Amino acid sequence: QVHLVESGGGSVQAGGSLRLSCAASGYTISSHCLAWFRHVPGKQREGVAATCTSTSYSDSVKGRFTISRDNAKNTVYLQMNSLKPEDTATYYCAAHFLGGSSLLSPGQFEYWGQGILVTVSS
Repeated sequence: QVHLVESGGGSVQAGGSLRLSCAASGYTISSHCLAWFRHVPGKQREGVAATCTSTSYSDSVKGRFTISRDNAKNTVYLQMNSLKPEDTATYYCAAHFLGGSSLLSPGQFEYWGQGILVTVSS
């Protein structure tokens, strides 16, 4: 059974940084595509970063967020710098890309974490 467990969320002031971690069990992340999404109630889930043979970022986080992986730890990370109040959301990691035109499309991943809240205050 596949489990993805996020950690590292919390509250931070605008301009601050957080690093999210997503530890996988029952699934080996090496050689697989992984992504981070976020969701704000009332809005669609948004893909913010993905890593496969290369990395992809949404325009809203490009230059501020960095996705990385540690295959030895079976963990994917999202380093978030220069955080803004509009980054406030529940963040989810996703694994096992099913194929499609975009790594930042939520419908293209099979496995999901439970989500972790990030709150950025102004």
